[in-house]
Amino acid sequence: MALSVFDLFSIGIGPSSSHTVGPMRAARQFVKRLDNQGLLPAVSRVQAELFGSLGVTGHGHGSDKAVVLGLEDEDPATVDTDRADDRIARVRGSATLLLGGKHRIGFHTDADLVLHRRKVLPAHPNGMVFRAFADDGPLLAEGTYYSVGGGFVVDEDATGADRIIADATPVRFPFGSAAELLAHCTREGLAISDIMLANEQAWRSEQEVRTGLLHLWSVMQACVERGCRREGVLPGGLRVPRRAPALFRELSADADCQDPLQVMDWVSLFALAVNEENASGGRIVTAPTNGAAGIVPAVLHYYARFVPGADDDGITRFLLTAAAIGILFKENASISGAEVGCQGEVGSACSMAAGALCEVLGGTPAQAENAAEVGIEHNLGLTCDPVGGLVQIPCIERNAVASVKAINAARLALAGDGSHKVSLDKAIKTMRDTGRDMKVKYKETARGGLAVNVIEC
Repeated sequence: MALSVFDLFSIGIGPSSSHTVGPMRAARQFVKRLDNQGLLPAVSRVQAELFGSLGVTGHGHGSDKAVVLGLEDEDPATVDTDRADDRIARVRGSATLLLGGKHRIGFHTDADLVLHRRKVLPAHPNGMVFRAFADDGPLLAEGTYYSVGGGFVVDEDATGADRIIADATPVRFPFGSAAELLAHCTREGLAISDIMLANEQAWRSEQEVRTGLLHLWSVMQACVERGCRREGVLPGGLRVPRRAPALFRELSADADCQDPLQVMDWVSLFALAVNEENASGGRIVTAPTNGAAGIVPAVLHYYARFVPGADDDGITRFLLTAAAIGILFKENASISGAEVGCQGEVGSACSMAAGALCEVLGGTPAQAENAAEVGIEHNLGLTCDPVGGLVQIPCIERNAVASVKAINAARLALAGDGSHKVSLDKAIKTMRDTGRDMKVKYKETARGGLAVNVIEC
């Protein structure tokens, strides 16, 4: 069983990896299955049902739009985000869609796309069922899928290991815990990023890995640049204004500022820019989810802009280390807000960024593990309570705060020798247990916390 850095970091569309990217991928997978079985030409109607958290907050997260785009064979990594809303309007207006991008069928969004607010499938809170019918009415095919966080999708055959995407590819240094990862580092005299790079070569050459990681970095940079330019109000009923452009102008105009904390304002800006782009359905990198997509890029921008000697090698080492930590969360707990609350999204991302920054600042593997533990320990119990079901309040600011917290965690770890009382493995287990104990209303259902009290006020 193995995961790649490119599983943890993938290019997608906002506002949510589990509610937007996952449903788009699931719908596309179902259509590909129809096509591979030769059934596509016989289909006259498809029906999609979304359950659990997808049903409750699907409209605010764009799940309904994502399903339509996926049925038309769009991929989150390549879909034209600027034309997506026009595509949806066309489908609704014509009551037809181009199934698989080549077979036109009737499609009535009110009848054929159902979001269940009170029903949950057994294996995971983010469940979907797709059905295809022939012209005279009989069922041709049916598929059940689960969006398990970070854009990962599994079908009904994988429910026994619903949080892990199985890959039997043998890697050089297999690890299922931070303790095993550190043991590899100690025995081989390697950094965490070295271990991860060696494992990645089970799938790709070293040059392909480095090129792919720098491409992810370029997408992160482009996202920040767009977020700093685009003015206006975010979509949805909350009418949340974009704050990144004004903050960017303010910081850019004050180049001679003597405030020693202005660097942290830049970090907040980087996170705000990414998450405002995400909230508007823009192109982002899941890191490891969309709801927490601003933290790794913000801290990586901090490294590239403010750390002397920062270079492309440091950027690749940062992303490799972050991915190694993210794999521990994915395999031993969850990165799904619908499953364990926001501690699984923002908490995991904060931990990943903290450990990664610690390594590229010269930290030992033990110090990097310490930084990652600090990053998650102080996000334990964090609820997922999006106001209005939108990935805006408190999500956008939460990314900015967690980005600063990640830098703080890295610096705390660098000030020590790597020894500490609570291991990263114990902190991840605690996050998993806390998520199980957390009430459902605090897990991406918009039925508790700020999601309720802000509306009531």
